[in-house]
Amino acid sequence: MTTRVWDYLPEYEAEKDDILDAVQKVFGSGQLVLGESVSGFEAEFAAYHALPYATGVDNGTNALKLALEALGIGPGDEVVTVSNTAAPTVVAIVGAGATPVFVDVREDDFLIDTDQVEAAITPRTKALLPVHLYGQSVDMEPLRRVAEKHGLKILEDCAQSHGARHHGRLTGTMGDAAAFSFYPTKVLGAYGDGGAVVTGDEETDRAMKQLRYYGMDKVYYVMRSPGHNSRLDEVQAEILRRKLTRLDDYVAGRNAVARRYEEQLADVAGPGGLLLPRTNPGNTHVYYVYVVRHPRRDAVIEALKAYDIHLNISYPWPVHTMSGYEHLGWTKGSLPVTEKLAGEIFSLPMYPSLSEGRQEKVVGALREVLARV
Repeated sequence: MTTRVWDYLPEYEAEKDDILDAVQKVFGSGQLVLGESVSGFEAEFAAYHALPYATGVDNGTNALKLALEALGIGPGDEVVTVSNTAAPTVVAIVGAGATPVFVDVREDDFLIDTDQVEAAITPRTKALLPVHLYGQSVDMEPLRRVAEKHGLKILEDCAQSHGARHHGRLTGTMGDAAAFSFYPTKVLGAYGDGGAVVTGDEETDRAMKQLRYYGMDKVYYVMRSPGHNSRLDEVQAEILRRKLTRLDDYVAGRNAVARRYEEQLADVAGPGGLLLPRTNPGNTHVYYVYVVRHPRRDAVIEALKAYDIHLNISYPWPVHTMSGYEHLGWTKGSLPVTEKLAGEIFSLPMYPSLSEGRQEKVVGALREVLARV
């Protein structure tokens, strides 16, 4: 049986009755757009984060883009972020008309190197956009100090960190706003696309709800500002409402899988070979993906295909090296740690319903491959 990094079917089998009931509820409700399911999910998602406001949108990329616009970020502004991220982080910044400014990441946890952030700030800098990558939080305290010193906004990219905590605080609650993706692979995943922005600021929330609906407020057909068509679908919202009640269980399941990897690979992991993920002190990791490193990564991945195990890399090409962003002026060698990691990292299968038997197959095959490469 083929083993991949992610598979939703075991979870669907376990939750099928609830998922199909959610679909039936929406189809029988008489309202298919911006109805009770969206407003209910928004209230419940905000409450989960102990915040007053949440706005559901159509995907995580637009969650970032609209959040930047709601925070007043646009043409002529610079946003400090990382290149070691999914491309949508940068797509959103550019889409809002701003310019991304990259800083390197730390080699031990793959997260933004907070010591480099202040040097990247210019008179055009208007926001910091930390990415809580792979399921654990950035060290937010130094970023908050820099933001306060320079009068900057902080937009947290929480696409991969649903339920993650930093010294007890949930990611998404430590900036001016936070953007989430509900793409199916996520810790809290829909059965299609979806996203949301949470905030503690009423004006930011008002702007978000206006921006997602053509720039209209409650008076239909009157555009108060330029806007978008970026509404969260009612069906996805109702599914997310059901799954939100199980989010902490999903996190616990992912941590159980991570512990098994750590225990079963401990004797073959170490410097110069396989390196396992590190969880920083004070962090609660949710393991959106279980990212490991090996200096002969490509050989390892290729050898595992013979065992019908097909892995992926998050991410093989840093954004600053992509041809689509050549115009930003970043060259190879600009971000040495990011570029080094891109040649060594890869992801082992990670999802809450990953069976112990299938995980043991992966571990056994990996151990055999590591002995040869």
